[in-house]
Amino acid sequence: MSSDISFEQRGCVGLITLQRVKALNALSHDMVKELAAKLGEWKGDDGIKAVILTSASEKAFSAGGDIRALYDGKGNPPFDFFWNEYRLNRAIFRYPKPYISLINGIVMGGGVGISVHGKYVVAGENIMFAMPEVGIGFFPDVGGTYFLPRMKGKVGTYLAMTGARLRQADCAALGFATHATSSENFDAIIDRIAQGEQVEAVLSSYNQLFEPTFDASALDIMNEAFSKPTVLEIVNSLKEKADGHSFAQKALKQLDGKSPTSIHVGLAQVLRGAKADFEECMALEYRIVHRILHEEDFYEGVRATIVDKDGAPEWNPAELESVDPAKIEAHFAPLENGELTFDEI
Repeated sequence: MSSDISFEQRGCVGLITLQRVKALNALSHDMVKELAAKLGEWKGDDGIKAVILTSASEKAFSAGGDIRALYDGKGNPPFDFFWNEYRLNRAIFRYPKPYISLINGIVMGGGVGISVHGKYVVAGENIMFAMPEVGIGFFPDVGGTYFLPRMKGKVGTYLAMTGARLRQADCAALGFATHATSSENFDAIIDRIAQGEQVEAVLSSYNQLFEPTFDASALDIMNEAFSKPTVLEIVNSLKEKADGHSFAQKALKQLDGKSPTSIHVGLAQVLRGAKADFEECMALEYRIVHRILHEEDFYEGVRATIVDKDGAPEWNPAELESVDPAKIEAHFAPLENGELTFDEI
């Protein structure tokens, strides 16, 4: 067992604590495998009535997967990591016992995948949620294909294409979190559920209700623009509104500088995901990752963001208009060998 993740039984709760603090709880392959194994064990343990996931870090719940490790694997992508991670995401989605994530601080990428698919997501006051993968030439995976199009309105499409961040109020109001409260209540939540109190009643007793921080006109523009069927139509819709509304201006700036290929993939995946079940969405993502890790944009994005930190990626192609639609479609084609499969529940 690694020291990056701990498991304990507290009363009738299986308590999981992410404690790779110096790395902002970025998920390693060992962490993924250990979490999957423990969830399998607890599933058949009658003494465990609920599972709670939390973090030992005040700054981050989990900042995502170990992107640097993927970068270092250039030429030999670790597809076994994604095989195990995506199967873990599905195990959480189908978990037969209440699965509760207590989130305060940064939650991105892989950290979203081990939390949002559970039955309950509790947002603390310092939560900062994002799927920022388009900024490094990747795509919003770990089930983003499924949950993003099921958020309120078109906010999920907006997040997939821009990598924009949401704080507590918007996480609660727009469909990322099921509950929101002060992180000071997390220990009490754990203790009360561990003592056998009903999960829904406990969470409801601490829940705070929020309205979106986006005003009504911003949501209207978001829903109108990001309902368009193509990236260029979305951009044109935003440009039409940019002179009169700050949200349209902001969204255009958020799109600027991101990988054009990733933006196109992000839109294509949420359009497909809106009509697919969870397993179909994860299978699509496993196809995408096999293609995108053989392209240059991901390695260039990580270089510019994490390795050299110059903030100046040279995308290929560099313009949204230059992306070949056939190339985007090819990301979703069936794999000749090794399609993602799942164990029986």
